[in-house]
Amino acid sequence: MNITLDKNDAQLTGLLTVQIAQADYTPTVEKQLKAYAKTAQVKGFRPGMVPAGMVKKLYGKGVLGEELNKMVGKAVDGYIKEHKLRLLGEALPVPTDVELDLGRDFEFAFEMGFLPDFALPLHELNLDLHKVSIDADTLAQTNEQITRQFGDTENPETSEASDYLFGKLKKADAEGEGQTVLLPISKVTGNQAQFVGVKPGDALTFDLHASFGGDALAIANFAGLSKAEAEAATGDYVLSVEKINRTTAPEMNQELFDKVFGPETVASQEEFDAKVSEIIQQNYDREAESSVANRLVDALVEKTDIKLPVEFFKKWLLRVNEGKLTAEKVEENYDTYVKELKWSMIRNKVVEDADLKVSEEEIVERTLDKIMGQFNMPNMAPEMREQMRSMANNYLRQDNGKLYVQEYEAILADKVLAELRGKIVVTEKLVTAEEFRSLHS
Repeated sequence: MNITLDKNDAQLTGLLTVQIAQADYTPTVEKQLKAYAKTAQVKGFRPGMVPAGMVKKLYGKGVLGEELNKMVGKAVDGYIKEHKLRLLGEALPVPTDVELDLGRDFEFAFEMGFLPDFALPLHELNLDLHKVSIDADTLAQTNEQITRQFGDTENPETSEASDYLFGKLKKADAEGEGQTVLLPISKVTGNQAQFVGVKPGDALTFDLHASFGGDALAIANFAGLSKAEAEAATGDYVLSVEKINRTTAPEMNQELFDKVFGPETVASQEEFDAKVSEIIQQNYDREAESSVANRLVDALVEKTDIKLPVEFFKKWLLRVNEGKLTAEKVEENYDTYVKELKWSMIRNKVVEDADLKVSEEEIVERTLDKIMGQFNMPNMAPEMREQMRSMANNYLRQDNGKLYVQEYEAILADKVLAELRGKIVVTEKLVTAEEFRSLHS
């Protein structure tokens, strides 16, 4: 057997050729055919008495094909490991119409795409961490949401300035019934009067942009649009009012405190506001960290110089997604595939360079935390937590271990981001809640 690799370093591709001589496979094939002869059942012959020539004619090509497949697979895998080749995907066999006849030599070829070495431009990255300063307006808005959730709601026949209009919103000239919305009349800054005195069944035509003073964020929040869509939402819109929602604010007393935070967690308005502010802060901090992680990934994918074997990559995408992807779809979504591949390469490099590992104990502990969270028992006693391990292990064994792999990948992803996060410059920048929502909408 002879194996050669014709490598094109400029294109990051190669052609691996495996040459198998008759002498390489004949002993194994003949041994297998002799074994077949002992058990072969052919009409007109007793078992074990079928002539060797007939056995070869009946089973020779099949046995040869199996043996060649084993030999080639082992040879290719061994060559890749011995020479420590870093492949994009796997080697792709070059189609061949060779006849599988005994007594001849064979040659098989495989196309390869190679992954290049690269450096991470971590020194170039400087990201802002948007730290929200909780102000009185943000606290008031959150308390208003709590009021809507825990207050008494009624549906009056005529709207007032503090009510909400529930109905369908659509562009004035659009087809269909529109999108379900809940419009807070108090948030309207332009011609608020047209929304007061409204009744169910009324259809209001208004300039969406002007009604909210051009505030794209406010429009996005109530209309369920993205910020870009909200900015483009100009001209007349129609709101078909289905009902009016009016909420009576609950009294700020111990009953409300217990409903919101659980029994005896807070005991006064001051403690209530402090607890609300703490939760708001935690939510914004969590979202801010998530934003840094997302922007870090995007920045690394954009700035890391990684050359790819383009044509091989496209061919590989088609081959592994045969029947699911067309050449046109590959071209259309190629940039997305490149981003995914680059991030996978960056991620693997960080894992390798930092020698990141995930232990089974970490996987079980993370699963236990999730189970405890579902039972709303985050502070379970150590003894009971230990008893829950069997539940966690059973959960991880489900779906042939797929859930175990998912938890492993999630923990490893967190470690990769933490490793990268510790090597870049992150500057804390104070912003208001409104600025934060504008930046991250």
